[in-house]
Formats: sequence, structure tokens, C-alpha cells
Amino acid sequence: MIEIKDLHKSYKMGSNSLHVLKGINFSVEEGELVAIMGSSGSGKSTLLNILGMLDEADEGEYVLDGIPIKNLNETKAANYRNKFLGFIFQSFNLINYKTALENVALPLYYQKLPRKQRQEKALQYLEQVGLKEWSHHLPSELSGGQKQRVAIARAMVAEPKVLLADELTGALDSTTSYEVMELIQKINDQGNTILVVTHEPDIAQMCKRIVHLKDGVIVKDEKVKQVRAKAHV
Repeated sequence: MIEIKDLHKSYKMGSNSLHVLKGINFSVEEGELVAIMGSSGSGKSTLLNILGMLDEADEGEYVLDGIPIKNLNETKAANYRNKFLGFIFQSFNLINYKTALENVALPLYYQKLPRKQRQEKALQYLEQVGLKEWSHHLPSELSGGQKQRVAIARAMVAEPKVLLADELTGALDSTTSYEVMELIQKINDQGNTILVVTHEPDIAQMCKRIVHLKDGVIVKDEKVKQVRAKAHV
């Protein structure tokens, strides 16, 4: 599903250059649930941005579902993102003046689905995350955990190949974090490929594999015995 070969990325810092990724090699099979861990400055956000086609590597290869991702103009990158990827952010990134239903339906608007179809499908995904009754509420009327569930439904609605979650539990308390991870595990159980960037060891243990980044290189890549979130909820 994902093939990364000898990936390098540097950023210009005035007259200096900061080498953030220093030859990353890893692959992700379809249906995996992978945690990417590392302290601040390890390169995990840069890697996620490249995987999410929000940034481009200086060197190396990135192949997603058999398609080489390189030299994309903004339109093509946006089309690929909409087709292949679903994003879940720490800060939810919901549109405040739109209801939960409208937020979830938004990716389908870009896929040019008719309005009725968009609403039906969005409602179906809100039901999957247990928020059907909250479909007409604004984000300001939802708790942190509910907002993250709306964000997960929005990421899922376009049926992406890969879900990318950036510190998805970072703004939540422990109980709510485990509830959100229980939902992520259920989605993965259905065969969806998910990458979770986290600095929380207990959240990483709820994945099936942990990739450890340090100073721009992978220092450890291990399959782990998955801890089921339900045991903590």
C-alpha cells in the first residue's frame, strides 16, 4: 500500500540547511495499523506531511497504492489526497459554522456527489461513530471526543485507501482517548489501513506495529501485541 525508499528532506534555515529526514525506508501493507513515534524534532510530522502529499521529499521514492507520488502540481496533489487519503488532526479542523453532518459531507462535495447522496452518506458515517443524533449540532455544541468522532467520520466518508492520524488523542483526556482508539481499532478491523503519529506509548501499544523515529532516521520498527482499547474504556 505504501512504499518509501531512501527518503530525504531538508529545510533552508537562513544560510543553513536542516536535514530532517535522513534516508527513511519503510513499507505499510494494506490493513495495517501502524504507530509512528518520536520526540519533537524526530521528523515524524515531516514524514506525515510527505505521506499526506502536503510536502514533497528532496530525494527518494514514495509509492502509494502502486502510484509514484512525485512532481505533483497542487491540483493533482489535491485530487490524489481526496481519492487516497483521509486526515484526522489533533485540533479536529472542523468548520465552526457548519453542522456535524455538513462537516462530514464536505469531502464528498469535492468528489462532486449530488447533495442528497452526500447527506445520506454523511449520516451513515455519523451513525458508525455513534453520533447520528448529533448530526445537526455545531462543533461548539460538541465535546472534544464528539468532535474527534466527527473528524473521523469526515476522514472515512470518501472511503480513502489510507487514514493518516496526527496526534489524534493529543487534545483529549485518557478516557476519551481510549474511546477514540476503540473506534480506530474497529475501523482497522474492517480492513482499513491506518497510520497514527503519536508521542503517547499507551496509544502506540493500541496499534499493531510501532515505528520509532529519532533524528530523522528509523531506529526501531517492531510488530507489537496489540492492546485493545475496549479493556480501558
